[in-house]
Amino acid sequence: MKVKTVKQKKQKSSKKSLKLKIFKWVAFVIVVGVTIAGFIFSGVFHGENSVFNNTVSNNSFLQWCYEHVPSVVSSIQIITISWFASMLLHFILSKAFTRTKRGVTVVKLINSFISWIVVIVAFLLVLSAWGVDTGALLASAGILTLVIGLGAQSLIADVIAGLFLVIEGNVQVGDIVIIDDWRGTVMDIGLRTTRLLDVSGNIKVINNSDIRAVINQTRELSVAKSIISIEYGESIPRVEKIISDNIAKLKENIPGAVEGPAYYGVDSLGASSVNLLFLAKCKEEDIYQVTRDMNRELKIMFDANGINIPFPQVVVNQPAPKTGEDK
Repeated sequence: MKVKTVKQKKQKSSKKSLKLKIFKWVAFVIVVGVTIAGFIFSGVFHGENSVFNNTVSNNSFLQWCYEHVPSVVSSIQIITISWFASMLLHFILSKAFTRTKRGVTVVKLINSFISWIVVIVAFLLVLSAWGVDTGALLASAGILTLVIGLGAQSLIADVIAGLFLVIEGNVQVGDIVIIDDWRGTVMDIGLRTTRLLDVSGNIKVINNSDIRAVINQTRELSVAKSIISIEYGESIPRVEKIISDNIAKLKENIPGAVEGPAYYGVDSLGASSVNLLFLAKCKEEDIYQVTRDMNRELKIMFDANGINIPFPQVVVNQPAPKTGEDK
């Protein structure tokens, strides 16, 4: 039995990826070619003089396919032009309004709205190309809107909530927030949903109408906390003198700290230790790294000055062996 190496697997994966890219490019070229040909040879595909108006086969299926080639070409043209128009609008908006976090948030919402509009318009135009009376379809949409609206109240609530999220600006793309005990970075705010990315790479999708309370941890500096324990036998004044003399040097090895770290006194008296509190202000996205850096630097400082950090100890009392008759 042959075992594939990692290199062989990567080569196989890269070959599949290359084939997929080639297929996509070939499909893209064909679609664009059909679109351009449809405009250049519009007289051939459309109108009374179109060659596709003639009978070419006694087979009804083949004749049907032949007669509907103009509709297929028109559909490809509509979809291609809609796609290019959508991409162009997205590009213009992203270049014009993404200089700030609020701009990014607004652009993502507008892009979501544009995508929906383009899809709906393209769908109606494709139906029209196939001979469907879209005017009558839109006229009957009033009744359908009433029926659908009764069952789509949650969708409408999501859209309205999304608009208010963007307009009020309390939450923006790139902010680190806590929603329903889930902490993550806002990836985008769409018309219907908001997506959060946590530190583990997990994505949570939340309906906009379900966002009731938001804790935005990005607007102000966050506080990284470190609690270091020392033995009860240590002299508190001596330890505080060592901290006062050395804590300013810690900042050099904690680049993420904007303010501090600073010593805030005795936090608590534990079962076997005196717990000292240290705080530093930093950006929310750096809070975990700053906490780790603080723990490291404080441990190094305490070790260098002979300050012992205790560990839990268990004292076991063993009864003396019995003597005499009960032995």
